[in-house]
Amino acid sequence: MSNDQGIKEGANGIGARLIRKEDDRYLNGKGRYIADMRMPGMLELAFLRSPLAHARITSRTKPDDTAETVFFASDLEGVSGIRAVSGLPGFRPSTQPILAEDKVRHVGEPIAACLASNRARAEDLTELIDITFEELSAVHDMTKARDADAPLLHEDWDENSFLESNADINFEAAIADADVIVKRSFKTARQCMAPIEGRGLIASWDRNLEILTLHSATQMPHIVRTGLADCLNMDHGQIRVIAPDVGGGFGYKGILLAEEVCACYLAMKLDRPIRWIEDRREHLIAGANCREHNYEITGYAKADGELLAVDCVAIVDSGAYSSYPFSACLEAAQVASILPGPYVMRGYRCKTWSVATNKPPILPFRGVARTGVCFAMEVLLDGIARELEITPEAIRARNLVQPGQMPFTNITNKFFDSGDYPEALKRAVTGIDMAGIRKEQQSQTGRTRIGVGLSIFCEQGAHGTSVYHGWGIPMVPGFEQATARLTPDGGLELRVGVHSHGQGLETTLAQIANTEIGIDPEKIKLVHGDTAYTPYSTGTWGSRCIVMAGGAVGTACESLAERIRKIAGHLLQTDPKKIILENGMALSGNSAISIEDVARTWYLKPQLLPEDVDPRGLDVVAGYKTTKDTGTFSYACHAVKVEVDMDLGHVRLLDYVIVEDAGTMINPMVVDGQVYGGAAQGIGTALFEEMCFDDSGQPLASTLADYHLPLASDIPDIRIEHMETPSPLSRFGQKGIGESGAIGPPAAIANAINDALIHIGAEVTQVPMTPERVLEAIANAEHYARQGGSAV
Repeated sequence: MSNDQGIKEGANGIGARLIRKEDDRYLNGKGRYIADMRMPGMLELAFLRSPLAHARITSRTKPDDTAETVFFASDLEGVSGIRAVSGLPGFRPSTQPILAEDKVRHVGEPIAACLASNRARAEDLTELIDITFEELSAVHDMTKARDADAPLLHEDWDENSFLESNADINFEAAIADADVIVKRSFKTARQCMAPIEGRGLIASWDRNLEILTLHSATQMPHIVRTGLADCLNMDHGQIRVIAPDVGGGFGYKGILLAEEVCACYLAMKLDRPIRWIEDRREHLIAGANCREHNYEITGYAKADGELLAVDCVAIVDSGAYSSYPFSACLEAAQVASILPGPYVMRGYRCKTWSVATNKPPILPFRGVARTGVCFAMEVLLDGIARELEITPEAIRARNLVQPGQMPFTNITNKFFDSGDYPEALKRAVTGIDMAGIRKEQQSQTGRTRIGVGLSIFCEQGAHGTSVYHGWGIPMVPGFEQATARLTPDGGLELRVGVHSHGQGLETTLAQIANTEIGIDPEKIKLVHGDTAYTPYSTGTWGSRCIVMAGGAVGTACESLAERIRKIAGHLLQTDPKKIILENGMALSGNSAISIEDVARTWYLKPQLLPEDVDPRGLDVVAGYKTTKDTGTFSYACHAVKVEVDMDLGHVRLLDYVIVEDAGTMINPMVVDGQVYGGAAQGIGTALFEEMCFDDSGQPLASTLADYHLPLASDIPDIRIEHMETPSPLSRFGQKGIGESGAIGPPAAIANAINDALIHIGAEVTQVPMTPERVLEAIANAEHYARQGGSAV
């Protein structure tokens, strides 16, 4: 990336606030989504879904004359269920049926597939199926799932637990010197991801080529292809997966669906295209969801604020099945390893369970386990600070890893690549005007109170092979590959296996290529989302694209640039090492030739090429891994000022500051967009979003009238300050940033609410922090005070 490498940075390369190339079609209605697509002879698919959370199917009967339009599990000949088996010892595997056979394990589980010329008629068919159930008791409470008298979801298991994990590092020795012990219980709610576009697919079969093509709104087309090959017992070469424009993902579009497998089978059986478009009710009640955690956590500290150790028992509700490819244990496995966050401590103990309940399976939502872990750890720290009568910023500054310790390996063996966490904290405290808020609080009266809260965390992104193998995940990433191909007219084609669902990859990857080769981003085309044309990739997840795919694009373009210089040097009769690539030109002193002319020479005038030209031409495939296989660590400090109405329980966000370190920012505007969007989702987690279930396992939010998403008026004018500490592990110093904004808000807002209520000793310990829960915390504290207790 320096002139020493023959590269001259320009206005459109790394670091430029370049307008996103893809926004023209997105903002002008030119996007092409699954619901926009039609195929001749296409049938629409609807599913009869279980109305019960746990039941045996005792009988089912098709309507007359529907052998070719209504299908049960017994009709899917040769189709296997979905299995995602963790490699961790003690894991209990499950098989998720494509259509339920003898038993249903959550509301919304598909039982029958119905086809018609339009969706309305297909749905009418579902109502004509005669089906009876023997209802069973449902496991709805994750804290009771492992009880001896709990009904078993999977009869061959001995308890409703996918996996138990344990970590114990110097714990007993560390707590011997503790002056203060603070214990808290925390709970986070199950959420739906709610992308603008739900899941959707079109499956079609070419009987002449014997090729199955699946158009799917997915984040990981290559992984879906592998999963389909397993379930349908087909060769990879017979399956093509195409992901067109995708209207948001957030992890929801990161698993193989039973609906995908079913549609593909029916397309082959009937030799007709099959389309399924998920409606919002299906998304809410039947789609995989996430984030339901329970923490019993204890902190041990010295009188001077040193955090000695943390002890935690965490339960994660993993739902009924293990989702492909991440398995049921991704969140719980991460809880144990990331709970310490950016803090230095002497000892640590953590036990986690991934429990099975009669709810949809979980998948990795933006932030994965980090949002819950940050909430538990950061609210606990504020509790310790109150016990020690020191400020929240003081206890954090006392225990954060210091910049002089970087790179730093923490107590759970996480390798922090770079950063200055205390500086981020300092800037956030200044940015929110902590001193001014404290002065304002001194003059408060009445039942409306202001408070200020902090949270600081690290986001491990671009996880490597060793990390995912260590977590036992069935899908383990390796090298990320990219192709860089110069076209005969001097344009550049990039092919990558990751897929964009809003990250701006068509722009940022073009900026990387521009830095390496000097071609205008407008002449750079990104090909992605099609397994027929792109290299194998585990896909878009874990804040990995800009690090891994960006590194691969940079590596491929660097090699391509050398080949361009070789030809340009020959044509200019100069040393190729002296050539600079800039603005579509190869420059050497006063001599210049366009990259277009170099391309035309290779493709159309080979007689002009040097004798020792690279015979592989102007088409390069390169693979990339970070220099250390531990991932990059971006981080942020969130600071928020809130107003709490103690009579109504209403919480209003008055000010919000985020100090963020994404390493080298490929495009600062795209980074801002990622942080803003993530923060909006984090505010939803903190204050609004909750998928509740009753005692029978029935979901209680089947429409957006019941499942509350944040509105524009709920999001304050968030102010972002960037730090830019390059990672020594990635090609350009960039760090994964896609999830960071969603991690910090629940903890920061909880701490701010608790700060506002500190005069009565009230604490909120469960998200979302709805008015009802805020009022409950106030009532409990005031009742305690009336009984003779004292406020914190």
